[in-house]
Amino acid sequence: MSNKQTGFEIREDQRQNWWSIAAVWAGGMICVSSLMIGGILSGGGLSIPEIICSILIGYALVCVYMILIGMQGCDLGLPVAVLAGGSLGEKGGRFIISLILAIACIGWFGIQSATCGTAFASMVAAMTGGEATPTSIAIWSIIWGVIMLVTAATGFKGLKWLNIIAVPLLLVVCLYGLIAGIGFNNGSEILKAYHPAESAGIVFGSNMTVASFALGGVISADYCRFAKNRGDVTKSSIVGVIPAGIFMLMTGALLAIVTGQYDVTSILASLGLPFLGLVALVLATWTTNVTNAFSGGLALTNLLGFDESKFGIATAVAGGVGTLLAAFGVLNAFQGFLSLMSGLVPSLAGVIIADYWVACKGKKENFVLREGVYAKGLIAYIIGTLVACVTGGTFANIPGLVEAVPFLNTPFFIGPINGIVVSFICYVILDKVMPNKEAK
Repeated sequence: MSNKQTGFEIREDQRQNWWSIAAVWAGGMICVSSLMIGGILSGGGLSIPEIICSILIGYALVCVYMILIGMQGCDLGLPVAVLAGGSLGEKGGRFIISLILAIACIGWFGIQSATCGTAFASMVAAMTGGEATPTSIAIWSIIWGVIMLVTAATGFKGLKWLNIIAVPLLLVVCLYGLIAGIGFNNGSEILKAYHPAESAGIVFGSNMTVASFALGGVISADYCRFAKNRGDVTKSSIVGVIPAGIFMLMTGALLAIVTGQYDVTSILASLGLPFLGLVALVLATWTTNVTNAFSGGLALTNLLGFDESKFGIATAVAGGVGTLLAAFGVLNAFQGFLSLMSGLVPSLAGVIIADYWVACKGKKENFVLREGVYAKGLIAYIIGTLVACVTGGTFANIPGLVEAVPFLNTPFFIGPINGIVVSFICYVILDKVMPNKEAK
């Protein structure tokens, strides 16, 4: 690596055991949106074996690129917003990728905080015999947003201990909700009789699975840079993602088949256990949302030209703004825009992987943070991103766009994976055919 210090490097005494990184990944997987994806899979008419295959294929694909990026993060001790300076140039990584990551992560953090606040206000009102009001929803959204921000601002150790405590509890609560939901609804008979006549197919199921964690795979360096070695990156990624992912998506799918709804918190409330459902909802949102704030804070810190010593301040300011906007419903009008920002991220994996594992041969001493904007990487990234958005349905989230330009929504295979593969191939080709000039 170039001798230039970025202010983000990890010291050896900051390295963590692989299981603590796995706990952070597992906490990110255990969320209401994972249950929702499971419900969508069963709603798509997939059989139970097809659902299982879709989940395994989808998360296996994600793990491949998240491990490669995570290993690079571990080798260099840098987060993904800084790593992008190798393939896109420091200005490209700072002003393009950091901006996109900051908007996507902090925006979704605000929306998740508002979702948690809304559900919390509703459940508190139900338990006290009152009604949730816009004021109570805004207050609880701000309260939970601040709590989550404080956790994220403490750095990796805060995330680690939150997930070490919360993940086992969440697994027990979700397992109880699954067993109770099936048991109280004659679920075993319903599952035996479940033979959908028409299936959307394994490609559809794999697409939904990948989409649910595509962003998480790209930002893996933010967490895997704390790993002690490449082997620990592999173990933490596989153990942290696949078991929790299978459990949550299958829980959502089975509950949707048996009860018609995927949300285990609603199941618990219907069984007369609203407090248990509330605990599950809050913890699930908390463990997932702190990763949004953590990665968004890193991206914003890099965007503003700070070093990591200012990470807590940048995270608190940005997350605070996002929480306030979401609490008053402003961000809900921009969910299509935030979906677009999230859709712009996965192709970054292709150029980062191509630069480090092909051009640099996977050796940290060959890695260079290039000045300016690196044309090869930027061109490859733009091409890959367009392919990902067109084939993955990203542009369909923007009202009126697809109606005006139909070919912008051309579904094929798995959009994020298409983008990663295309950007990877383009970077390798451009690295061979374009003159080897530094960024300009």
